[in-house]
Amino acid sequence: MHELYRRFSDHELSIYASAIAFRALVALIPLVLLALGLLGELGLQSTWRNSIAPAIKPRVIHPVFEGINASVDKIFASDSGGLIAFAIVLVIWDLSIGITAIMRALNHVHDVEERRSTLRRFLVAVALAIAVGTCVIGAVLLLVAAPRAGGALNVALSILRWLLAPLVLGLGVGLLVRYAPAEKADVRWASVGSLLVIAVWIVTTELFRLWVSYVANFKTAVGSLAGLLLLTLYLFISSAIFLVGAELDELLRKETRGRGLALTDLIPGLARR
Repeated sequence: MHELYRRFSDHELSIYASAIAFRALVALIPLVLLALGLLGELGLQSTWRNSIAPAIKPRVIHPVFEGINASVDKIFASDSGGLIAFAIVLVIWDLSIGITAIMRALNHVHDVEERRSTLRRFLVAVALAIAVGTCVIGAVLLLVAAPRAGGALNVALSILRWLLAPLVLGLGVGLLVRYAPAEKADVRWASVGSLLVIAVWIVTTELFRLWVSYVANFKTAVGSLAGLLLLTLYLFISSAIFLVGAELDELLRKETRGRGLALTDLIPGLARR
């Protein structure tokens, strides 16, 4: 634990985690616009009126809700093609900058020098931004939106989300660990660090969802400030735990002479006990 803390501090990963969290926070703005634009283009305005708006209305003062609702209605009433294209570009741009920070952080973690060209780094960052962003958004939707599904899907999704969300998130983590560093680490798919990232992220996301659902109140200045601070903290913890997991994997690889420690190593050991 001491060595893990030392490496985390020496590599200044808290700074990288802050940068990653900031870009994720900025990316939420065009992401919301993208979601609203897609709802309008797909004719799913009822999703806003029947599910999203009723969840927002009790937690904000009436004039704020009326302003939000009027803005959403204006998006629905207009052609959203341009908005969707613009929002996609902004989301990819912001996430690419965050991926670039991850690439640099993982280079420090693995003690490798960046030798890729600027163009190649840019293309890798964009590709990872699209792939990992899709995985994270998919995992969030499974954890947050699945319980809202009605009918026969309610019970099935409530159970399956705990199986599907880790798989989707694990795919994103695996892509980052494999392709973000300048030199591809020879790691296996389910490492201890990756499992730590997935488990902590799911617990953190569920706690944040419960807070938003049952505690959050944005009708006061203090409540609004607390909401912004907790959102920022959630994004920082998510970023930091990913970097901690990468450091843990690197330590395990060094202690096992580059072989690493995967889930397949743990199962036989537990069976023998």
